[in-house]
Amino acid sequence: MTHFQWSVLLEAMTRGERVARPKRKSEYSIYFGSSQAQRGWEALRAVRSSDLVDAWEHLTRNPESLTPLSYPLKGALSTVVKNGIEYTRWQLKLSKTQGSRIWYYVENQEVHIEVVHTNHPRDTS
Repeated sequence: MTHFQWSVLLEAMTRGERVARPKRKSEYSIYFGSSQAQRGWEALRAVRSSDLVDAWEHLTRNPESLTPLSYPLKGALSTVVKNGIEYTRWQLKLSKTQGSRIWYYVENQEVHIEVVHTNHPRDTS
């Protein structure tokens, strides 16, 4: 195959392909912990895209940092047990004025999104 044929083939294969965001070694990977979390994420992406970008950056860079919008839940909601291991359950608000929240826990360099609330959850403590 000539250089020209190879470049045409490569262009045809990659044109229109979505470019995946690269990940730094220090960043966390994000996983959906349930189908509800995935549906909620997609619902928020449709209406609160800019806020969700900020949430993504927080979750991939420093998911266990205390901020006015990110903190561990309290009481009965404060922990989650997965495979016999207890983890701290965190809440991330998408903004100070809106009710949307993401509940997640962190395991090593992985953020597991359990629930995405598109409105203020009733049982937040």
